[in-house]
Amino acid sequence: MTSPQDTHRWFSRCASIGAFMVPGLALWLPSGYSYGAVLLLLATLASAPLWWRRPAPRAAWWLTAAFSCMAALWMLDVGATWGWGSMDRPVKYLLALPCIFFLMTFEPRAAWLWMGVAVGAVGSGLVALYQTFVMELPRANGFTNAIQYGNLSVLLAVMSGLLLVVQWKRWCLWQRLLLASAIGLGAAGSVLSQSRGGWLALVLLLPVCAWLLVRTTGQRRVYWGLCALALAAAALSQVPAVEQRVDEARQEVQVYKDHGDGRSSVGQRLAHWRLAWQMGWDRPFTGWGRAGYTDEKARRVAAGLAHPVVLEFGHAHNEILDLFAKRGLPGVLLLMAFYGIPLAMFWPTARRIRDGAGKMDKESLSLCLVGVMVPLSYIGFGLTQVFLAHNSGNMFYLFMCPLVLAALHERRTRMGCPRPL
Repeated sequence: MTSPQDTHRWFSRCASIGAFMVPGLALWLPSGYSYGAVLLLLATLASAPLWWRRPAPRAAWWLTAAFSCMAALWMLDVGATWGWGSMDRPVKYLLALPCIFFLMTFEPRAAWLWMGVAVGAVGSGLVALYQTFVMELPRANGFTNAIQYGNLSVLLAVMSGLLLVVQWKRWCLWQRLLLASAIGLGAAGSVLSQSRGGWLALVLLLPVCAWLLVRTTGQRRVYWGLCALALAAAALSQVPAVEQRVDEARQEVQVYKDHGDGRSSVGQRLAHWRLAWQMGWDRPFTGWGRAGYTDEKARRVAAGLAHPVVLEFGHAHNEILDLFAKRGLPGVLLLMAFYGIPLAMFWPTARRIRDGAGKMDKESLSLCLVGVMVPLSYIGFGLTQVFLAHNSGNMFYLFMCPLVLAALHERRTRMGCPRPL
């Protein structure tokens, strides 16, 4: 007969393997982000009698509240007009909820998560190189669209960079080489996808990373590292494909400004943003709803009040404006809570990153910084793309947040420190 200790150890191992698989397979395989999620869900169901009545920390309940509110928001889109497919997004959110409590009971080890982040970034770059130079695709897209692919690739690269910098002394040579390769190949995946939104998000991510590192470690040489990254970014901007995409963006902005032409990539975004802003203020407290948004767009195009290009997409190419038009200010506030709650949970306070003697714990700091990067990057990505309209965007967020939280709690417990929340 299996002892309770063996059972607990087995489910903990499942949690750790899931922590590796979610980021590690995200961009390697078709729906790669789902394999780890399915493993975690199956383990959650199998272990339900063990975690069901077990008290959970406040952080788990806050995360549950954030996910539940967004699930309720997506449920408003469910209807006969969209068929069973309209249930896809809210069901994923609801299925992620029990996984939070499973992970807080059978907490994964951070080492598995770190390996997954590094392997995921390496994989994204290798797939991008293969698709670009062997398959000769114009843009690397992995097994999703190029924008989602490039954005997640650069996020994994940034996470790998944080791990390399914060825990440099801990890593042996092969681990340093792996993380350095992850940075380079993750960045390559983004560059070869030609996804400009991910590059824009770096303007938000990198200064915050540098400021938090200096604030928590007191090592001002981090700013020199940021300067080096800025120089590297400037060098990348001279890569022909990148330089061409940047020049195209400038030209498309000017053409839209001068002639109102929304047929270009940037032009159609500007047309969507303008229309969504107008529609949002027409119904600021209720929004138009998903079906109403589509119908009203068609009416305004027919009346000559909007560019016909807006009919080609079901969203506004901006996360906040899209929800503003469809669900009004309440929808925007729920989105802010969806990002803000994890951001607050992972913010690197002294209670979360120092041990009982007041000494800095680099593992806890790494977990907090990676946790901060998830919602912060989604805010950046959402400026030019409705990231949560895609399966990859939802699944990565829904499982990375509880995985990082559970790993942080496992680390604090193992050190004998009070849990952060």
